Amino acid sequence: MWYNITMNLNRKSGILLHPTSLPGAGGIGTLGRASFDFIDWLSDSGTKLWQVLPLGPTGYGDSPYQPFSAFALNPLLIDMEGLFEQGWAQAEDVKVPDYIKPEGNVDFGSVVWWKKTALKNICKKIIDSGLKKIKTEFDSFCQEKAFWLDDYAAFMSIKSHYDSQGMWNKVWPEDLRLCRKTAVKKWEEEHKEEILTEKLIQFFAFTQWNRLHEYARKKNVEIVGDIPIFVSADSADVWSNQSCFQLKKNGEPSVVAGVPPDYFSPTGQLWGNPLYNWKKLAEDGYGWWIERIKSTLKLVDYVRIDHFRGFDSYWAVKYGSKTAEKGRWLKGPGLSFFKAVKNALGELPLIAEDLGEITESVRQLRKKTGLPGMKILEFGFDCAEEKRGALLNAFLPHNYTDTNCVAYTGTHDNDTVQGMLNALSQENLCLVASYLEGKKTDFATACLMRTDGTLCQKMVSLCFASTAAFALVPMQDLFGFGSDCRMNTPGSACSNWAWRMRDDMLYGELAEQKGQWLKEMNCLYNR
Repeated sequence: MWYNITMNLNRKSGILLHPTSLPGAGGIGTLGRASFDFIDWLSDSGTKLWQVLPLGPTGYGDSPYQPFSAFALNPLLIDMEGLFEQGWAQAEDVKVPDYIKPEGNVDFGSVVWWKKTALKNICKKIIDSGLKKIKTEFDSFCQEKAFWLDDYAAFMSIKSHYDSQGMWNKVWPEDLRLCRKTAVKKWEEEHKEEILTEKLIQFFAFTQWNRLHEYARKKNVEIVGDIPIFVSADSADVWSNQSCFQLKKNGEPSVVAGVPPDYFSPTGQLWGNPLYNWKKLAEDGYGWWIERIKSTLKLVDYVRIDHFRGFDSYWAVKYGSKTAEKGRWLKGPGLSFFKAVKNALGELPLIAEDLGEITESVRQLRKKTGLPGMKILEFGFDCAEEKRGALLNAFLPHNYTDTNCVAYTGTHDNDTVQGMLNALSQENLCLVASYLEGKKTDFATACLMRTDGTLCQKMVSLCFASTAAFALVPMQDLFGFGSDCRMNTPGSACSNWAWRMRDDMLYGELAEQKGQWLKEMNCLYNR
């Protein structure tokens, strides 16, 4: 039985760039001037999509895929200058300290140290004024977000008191750890200003994001968001919905999420997220998930569901394991989940991240839901099978059997295209060059094309030229940057999520050249 829950995609192109990677004086990309200028740059080139990573508040490790909430926004994205312009802060409140680097990769430690304190100081002044100027808007915001905001604010408040001692399921007092209503209510009464501060910070973030999103719509730029299938163990979601997860009585996970050895890691990826109690979630028709999707779609225009295969079956690893190699596949909710979503919300602009170990059962689930899948060009040359000289890898454009899909040169988890090319063996480099050139290419020529950036440019052009409805390219690939500019290295805890653009990538001659190239490709390939 077919049960399409999504609409077909129209032919468009886009850039994958997380807002934290935008330039700016505050040490991290924000929802301020540069984000509006980036939308202008996309619009001027006829590029209609901007894909971002999950937008939630990040913690240890700085990963957008391990946020403190599946609903809240990251306070680090708040544009401090914008708070001043809005009249919600004074000039001295938003001044960037000397220790913040205006350029280069994000130094999360320094940014958090400055911004967290500055935001709390701004909130205190607003609270002391009796919420002057914002009370009506703020009250409306709190009502609209009540499904998650109260739990999130309480969680962050309690966390700030016990965080140095360890995670909530290890060190919080039992009544708070188990999220007992009486204990939580008492905490909220005794810490009203802290709770209000957390809500105000979210009000700032949502106000700025909604303003940016509305501007993007006016410029005919749509935003592709990202929902990770799993949520962080250290999150308000798990703490306040413990029966919905496979947890022990003390709140610790019994099993955690990951994937077995795959493209990215020979020992698999041990994500450590608690796994869902799908039977419990099904009791109310997957209400928590439906609220999550609905909430995300208020922020963005399309949603990429990360690790789609987990809805069919998911890899469960015993809590405390060092790697993800030893685990077992457990059955997910399957089509019943997507039926419930469609019944509640109708047809939706969703995209399935269908990468990794994909079985026939997963393929059938994606087909039955009608969700567009992903095609990664970099994967096209991994152990490419040959038959009578033809390359059979399904990630290569000549093998696309369905145009309702999304083509990428690579994702945030891949090396950059130039980095991938630099690491290729002689045989594989010649294979890539021959495919891109349409004729047999010798090693010397392939090396020259790799060094001068020609192969990287041709890979980007190939993505745009493909029959895939959407063509999305990481900003690093558009500019031909190497491995030192990759966003994330799965399995590594160092230097991830920190890459940032230089100013000249958004302003000036270089930005104009790349914008003109985008415009030409969009015209040439009807995007």
